[in-house]
Amino acid sequence: MRKWGLVVTLFFIIIVLALLLPAALLLASSSTPTAADFSGLYRASGTWICVGVVILGQVVLLRLKVDTTQKRLKPRTRVLVSAVTAALFVAILTANVVLALGLGVRGDRFLDLLPDSALWSTAITFGIPWLIWTVLFYRFWRDFDDPVTRAVAWLFRGSVLELLIAVPAHIIVRRRHDCSAPVVTSFGITSGIAIMLISFGPSVLLLYKKRMEKYGRTSPEG
Repeated sequence: MRKWGLVVTLFFIIIVLALLLPAALLLASSSTPTAADFSGLYRASGTWICVGVVILGQVVLLRLKVDTTQKRLKPRTRVLVSAVTAALFVAILTANVVLALGLGVRGDRFLDLLPDSALWSTAITFGIPWLIWTVLFYRFWRDFDDPVTRAVAWLFRGSVLELLIAVPAHIIVRRRHDCSAPVVTSFGITSGIAIMLISFGPSVLLLYKKRMEKYGRTSPEG
C-alpha cells in the first residue's frame, strides 16, 4: 500500500508541474507565453511554495489513510492532523470563491480592499479561514474513527463548487480586459483542480484497501 501511495504521489507531482503550472500561466496571460515566461514561472520561489503545500497535503492524507501498520497512533492526533490539512485546502477554496465573486463583480477594484502588505493580505485571505475551518473540522470529526474519509469528501465537493464559480468569473474578467483579476482567477481554477486531484488519491487507495481486506477475509474452500 505504501508503494501505491508513492506512485499516486509521484503521478500527482507530475500533473502539477507539467500540466497545472503551464495551464495557470496560459490562463493568466493575455498573449501566448514565451519560453522565458515558463522559465520564470518555474524559477519563482512562490511557485514552489504553492507546489510544496499541495504535495505535502497529498502525502499527509495518503499516509493517514493508507498506513495502518502503526496501531498505537492516538485517534485525537489523527483527527487534529486531518482537520488541519483539510482546513488548509478548504480555506484556499473559500478564499478563491470570495475572490472570484468579488473580482467578477468589481474587477480589479476588489483587490484594493486588501491591505498593501503582502503578509497581511495572505493572513486575512487564507490564514483566518484556515483557523476557522480547523476549529470547525476538529469539533465535527473528533468523535469519528475515520476523519480522512470525511476530509476527502469535503475537498472534492468544495473543489467542484469552487470551480463552478471561478471558471465563469475568469471568463468575465478576461472579457472585461481587467489587468490583475485574470491572474487571481486563473490561480483559483488551477488550485481548485489540484485540490480535486488531491481528493482522488486517498479515495482510490481506500477502495483498493477495502478490496484487499475483502480478499483476505475470504477463506478458500477445502
